[in-house]
Amino acid sequence: MIENVFSTGDISKNEIKRLAALRYYEIIDTPPEACFDGLVKLAAEIFNMPIAVLSLVDADTVFFKANVGIDIPASIDRKDGFFDLAISDKDVTVLEDIQENLGQKASNLIEDLGIRFYAAAPLITAEGFLIGALSIMDKQPRGLIASERSILAGLARTAMDQIELRKASMAQIADVEQVNVTLANMQQRLIDLNGQLESTNAQLSKANTQLNTSYHTTASLNRDLKKSEQRLKSFINKAPIAFAILTGREMTIEVANDMVLWVWRKTPAVIGQPLARALPELKDQPYLDLLDQVFTTGVTYVGDTALVSLETNGVFGDHYFDFIYEPLKGEDGNTESIIVIANEVTDRILQKENLQSLNQQLEIALEAGELGTYNLDIQSGKNHTSSTCRAHFGLSNNELFEFNDFLNSIVPEHRDMVNNKVQDAIFNKVPYQAEYLTQWPDGSRHWISSSGLTRYDADGNPINLIGVTVDVTKRKNYEAQKDDFLSIASHELKTPITSLKGTIQMLEMLKDKAADQTICRLIDMAAVSIKKITTLVDDLLNMHRISEGQLALKWTNFSVTKIIDSCRNDASLLGKYQLNVSGDLHATLYADEQRIEQVLTNFINNAIKYAPTSYDIEIKIEHLPEHVKINVQDFGEGIAPAVQQHIFGRYYRANHEGKQYSGLGLGLYIAADIIGRHGGQIGVDSTLGVGSNFWFTIPHPL
Repeated sequence: MIENVFSTGDISKNEIKRLAALRYYEIIDTPPEACFDGLVKLAAEIFNMPIAVLSLVDADTVFFKANVGIDIPASIDRKDGFFDLAISDKDVTVLEDIQENLGQKASNLIEDLGIRFYAAAPLITAEGFLIGALSIMDKQPRGLIASERSILAGLARTAMDQIELRKASMAQIADVEQVNVTLANMQQRLIDLNGQLESTNAQLSKANTQLNTSYHTTASLNRDLKKSEQRLKSFINKAPIAFAILTGREMTIEVANDMVLWVWRKTPAVIGQPLARALPELKDQPYLDLLDQVFTTGVTYVGDTALVSLETNGVFGDHYFDFIYEPLKGEDGNTESIIVIANEVTDRILQKENLQSLNQQLEIALEAGELGTYNLDIQSGKNHTSSTCRAHFGLSNNELFEFNDFLNSIVPEHRDMVNNKVQDAIFNKVPYQAEYLTQWPDGSRHWISSSGLTRYDADGNPINLIGVTVDVTKRKNYEAQKDDFLSIASHELKTPITSLKGTIQMLEMLKDKAADQTICRLIDMAAVSIKKITTLVDDLLNMHRISEGQLALKWTNFSVTKIIDSCRNDASLLGKYQLNVSGDLHATLYADEQRIEQVLTNFINNAIKYAPTSYDIEIKIEHLPEHVKINVQDFGEGIAPAVQQHIFGRYYRANHEGKQYSGLGLGLYIAADIIGRHGGQIGVDSTLGVGSNFWFTIPHPL
């Protein structure tokens, strides 16, 4: 139990000061703020507590600035809870079991909230006053070790720092508001001073007529006038806007504050000179004529983003201004002077022009690349698209093209794939990329490639998906024609290659009888070449079967080591490479044995081809709960991260710094399709300079 060690009088006096310190921060009865909400969430996560509260203890109430895990009102009566315990002690207060620590006093809280454990670190001001607490609570008794108490106290100090920062920000805002009020007062004062000046001039005129009888009155008025003029000039000189007074039709510079001199790029030496002499660069510009027009007509002129050429250190440059020419008239109604007020907006105009130029360049680039653009509002589904984008889907400029319209334009067999990729891009924060077949309103079909990125707000919520589209129908048609050609060519080559392969096999059986060793070497070279040709033709045939959906599987049970031994025999023909097998050597697969051996052979051949100095190739068999995983690891140069994401694509061949390798870039593409048809996964883990590990998984049969 926490005991009161102060007398009643001391507590009362200290409480008054404490309440004054609390109210200094102006935080009681204020709405929730993200910084404090985040802090209590962090406290709950750190201590694995279901409840965390940031409370401030007033005279009669406890105000909850932030809380997590508990449904309570914004404030409660101070006598109805125990949230004021923490302000009795500068150390962390811990009630391991509220029912035991507080007894009957805690019964209502236990019944209403189910709280049994309570720990709180006080919020201590710089003057040492305890104004509230950061509390953590649990619905079952527990303890709090010393390090946890230190962490909780540190979080409370962070909360107090945030309160101090909030107060400082409020003070800065108040200062800015006060400056604005002061500026408004100064502007009103200028008006008042102008009125006072006119009044004083009238008084001076009257005093001159009464000079013989009111000399002392006239002298007094002259002094007042001088003071008014000094105050006016001081205000004008320090005003944050460009201000000048031009007198007479010659436009003599009577008053020019620091800001207008900076705008003109001149020194105070120009005061007293006619404007045309002080700024000769204005000669061929319209502003001298405009000033003369205002002087003669007495009508105010307002200029908006006017272009002015000014000289700076002998160099003329273009500048833009918003300005006002305001005539000052005498008692007879004729203009005597002109007030010039100006504000330079050159930076704003240049930024606007740069933005327009960038937008124009972007439009040209998009048009040149025949790229359409879209901006999908994720919440509403509204889709803002360019005319090129709508044309990619066979639509005219005035037709709506919302997200549902977009999905409906995709052929059914591709629709789910595209929708899944869109959702994946939005919720997993990955780039969106998809190629799909669409059907236009006229019934024709077109291939579209689209990509995009999701934009999020400060809280991480998705706002919109922005990207581009391009019609790739021609490319797809070319690819189809190419595939058809390669399929026909590979089928036509299959028969003569089979015959040639048989002939070479016969020659291999007879080469031991040849007297000339050159003939033996030629036979071996021919055997290697025909094997390469056979592999290329098989890849082309497999690729065509994949494209046509005709790559059938023959499901059998077989041992993994069986196909590894077959691959080891092939690799042993190269002599210097060693296949080292580890892991579960008794693992079996239910799959197409020939196809799985094809994948494994491709991995091993790639290791030999692309890591020729890695003489040991490690094959690891892992028997996991849901599948068998087979790894083929080499210790060669490795694969760059940028290449890894494309390596299983059709016809993809990485750039190996000038080295040339045979092949069509189809092996890994075919391997990926084979594993996918088995319901497995395929991938590569590689580090430059360390090596690569190609792997695939085959699920266990149901």
